[in-house]
Amino acid sequence: MSSSATSSNEPEPTDGLKAFGAVLKSFRKRAGYTQESLAEEIGYSVHFIASVEQGRRFPPPRFVDQCEATLDAFGTLRLAANQLSRQRGLASWFRQWAQLEQEAVNLHTYECRMIPGLLQTQTYARALFADQLPPLNDEQFESQLAARIERQRLLTGQPNTAYNFILEEHLFLRRVGGVEVTQELIQHVLDLTKRRNIEIQILPLASGSHAGLAGPVQLLETPDNRWFAYIEGQRNGQFISDPKEISVLQARYARMRSQALHLADSASLLQQMRGA
Repeated sequence: MSSSATSSNEPEPTDGLKAFGAVLKSFRKRAGYTQESLAEEIGYSVHFIASVEQGRRFPPPRFVDQCEATLDAFGTLRLAANQLSRQRGLASWFRQWAQLEQEAVNLHTYECRMIPGLLQTQTYARALFADQLPPLNDEQFESQLAARIERQRLLTGQPNTAYNFILEEHLFLRRVGGVEVTQELIQHVLDLTKRRNIEIQILPLASGSHAGLAGPVQLLETPDNRWFAYIEGQRNGQFISDPKEISVLQARYARMRSQALHLADSASLLQQMRGA
């Protein structure tokens, strides 16, 4: 089935996340675990656990279940997690996807509007936020930027997750923020392609028609091999779990991968644009 909701992009309080982090820390210490020993026990990084305890990262369901069992928390952690309804800097309709994203084993992204948040530089993100309507105040601006930077830790904090991005060539030709910002962005994307778990393919303007003309899409696979999709509009997002709908989107994405430039050719095109 699919669901959608509409909400403001305003950053929201972190009190709930901080409270959950404090409860987790208390039960961890009660059970005699350090962050390092708990990380080894449940299969998450020390940085991830520290981020949750500090209220900077939303705890995904599998993480909560593993901590609950390991720390013998009497159901308290699950109860605290169920009370979480706010995540700073992320629109409400994106939170469900963001939770799954943190433990995905495969994440596929096609984008035709702007560079995906996971690949953005700070200067590129600042240029986007500066043009946002309604305008953001300073607190909102910095909160959303911090949330975006924190989310980007997925790329380095989950080396066993396979990331594939299909990007339209015109996203770079638009030169959001100016030439220098674009050159920095291209170099950043090229640097990311050196990581073994990240693939970036470019759909050139010359390719003409392709399977993704209906709009951007994200697909992910969970550790239990279930697939979900997410489609984002200007003021809302749609989370999709219906296997029939996902099958259609997977077929389109697979076709786009064959229509986009191969990895080496994509890198070569980016290098040409960087030097232009």
